[in-house]
Amino acid sequence: MTARMRIGACLSLSGRFAQFGQQAARGLDAWRSLDGTADVLVEDDRSDRRELEELLPDVAANCDLLLGPYSTQLMRTAGNMAAQSGWLAWNHGGSGDDVEGAHAGHVVSVLTPTSRYAEPFLRHVVSEDDSRELVIVHGAGSFGRQVADGAEKIGRQLGIRTSRADADDPFPPSAGLPGERDLFSAGVFEQDADFVNKALRSSRPPRQICAIAAGVRDFGRVVMDPEGVFGIAQWFPGSNHEVLLGPAEDDFLRAYPGTTPDYPAVQAAAGAMIAVHCARLAGATAREGLWAAAATLDTSTLFGGFRIDPRSGAQVKHQTVLVRWTGGQPSPWPNRVARGRRTARGEARRRVS
Repeated sequence: MTARMRIGACLSLSGRFAQFGQQAARGLDAWRSLDGTADVLVEDDRSDRRELEELLPDVAANCDLLLGPYSTQLMRTAGNMAAQSGWLAWNHGGSGDDVEGAHAGHVVSVLTPTSRYAEPFLRHVVSEDDSRELVIVHGAGSFGRQVADGAEKIGRQLGIRTSRADADDPFPPSAGLPGERDLFSAGVFEQDADFVNKALRSSRPPRQICAIAAGVRDFGRVVMDPEGVFGIAQWFPGSNHEVLLGPAEDDFLRAYPGTTPDYPAVQAAAGAMIAVHCARLAGATAREGLWAAAATLDTSTLFGGFRIDPRSGAQVKHQTVLVRWTGGQPSPWPNRVARGRRTARGEARRRVS
């Protein structure tokens, strides 16, 4: 397929998800400048489900390939609309397990599902020798609940003692079990930042903290002391993924306008790369051919691995990245500087205990 394609998306250029929707739009622009065979149409859904419902039919009618919106909440709506209207939506922004697996034949997902988000942090926890309790907290909404449920399930499989806490309460006192507590917080950005601040101010702060929000650079602006905090990211610069499809990481970062992006920019670009590749494989943009191409594709972009469950469209190959805040910046963990070391806060507590 050699004709120039038009890719359409509703993204949150304003409203509560704007900090991530704007990055997704810039990521698509960077990819477009490198690919050179597609045009990109973006409309502002204002982070609002009703606005999305108004805009998406026109966007779908005026493009060859349809990308979903940013956020699990909005992608849930887009997935329902795709199934009802006979579209295929390329899901780069909604990682909820229910969203990824809800509409076989109509939604193809590039993201690690929520149930597997926490796995790299939990494997880090279990690699250490001393016994501890992992406190899991989540914010309101299905995204945080699904991430927390997945963390609890994987933690138990790995032999980690887990407990749950309410995000509306202060960081809970110790249950009296041996070993120091770790904390895993799963919520939207503001919820995570608020609970991490509560934990840091508590009389007995956790030895280690991991928060979904800590996977993006804005975390350092809203948290009192991010040093040593772990984060989960769908992608992070320097992850060194094998690139079989699309531009190399360095080329993409040079083309990206502004400062180094967070993962929303790269996952949107990956969605576009894979959608265009599947259209070329199929030789057309009809839904059935695109789905058949996606269902048999096994590849990797700068975002990471791509392979879907052909029965559902859920992503099964991509893995999240564990990062750690050091020197005021997040970086992939482990690395040569931080490998094998405790958090600065944990080291200080051991020296005075």
